[in-house]
Amino acid sequence: MDLSFKVSHSAPDSSSSLVRHLTKRFESVARNREIVFFCIGTDRSTGDSLGPLVGTQLQKKKTYENRIFGTLDRPVHAVNLNDAIVEVSSQFNNPYIVAIDACLGQISSVGYIQVANGPVKPGAGVHKQLTPVGDMHITGIVNVSGFMEYFVLQNTRLSQVMNMAHKISDAIMKSLYRSNRISTFALSRLAKPDEQLL
Repeated sequence: MDLSFKVSHSAPDSSSSLVRHLTKRFESVARNREIVFFCIGTDRSTGDSLGPLVGTQLQKKKTYENRIFGTLDRPVHAVNLNDAIVEVSSQFNNPYIVAIDACLGQISSVGYIQVANGPVKPGAGVHKQLTPVGDMHITGIVNVSGFMEYFVLQNTRLSQVMNMAHKISDAIMKSLYRSNRISTFALSRLAKPDEQLL
């Protein structure tokens, strides 16, 4: 599947659009390949916490927890990235890796969630050369690039990052359900009692 996808997290139809897109992607993954989520970032920087926040929210669903790498408690970042890649390779045979990371972009794109084929390049926004990872990637544009990137990441609004992380993790779980990767019972852990499951 070659289609890239981009939507503002605050758009009225962003959740449903993201679910539809991810469902198509997950349906195209061979059934014998485990879908593993590689959530990159650190809890020491507000802007760079998007990945670990998504990982933590996914882990709390108690459904896919052994396929989540990178949480607030155990972040995957520049120092341990290669070790985490080795860990994934040792636990899974030819997994389909979904990399999730924060990134910086143009001011008009801040707040957008992007999905694309191929690996993410961790650290690119702050000019670090780290190992690319992922068969596909989901990125959230959390702030503006081009000037004092470390400072910009440190001073990103937590509210926006939290909202984007919730939208991404919620869409992932619903898409896994729609693509028959998790059961109805598992998804029921996600929904509130008064919410319809899809």
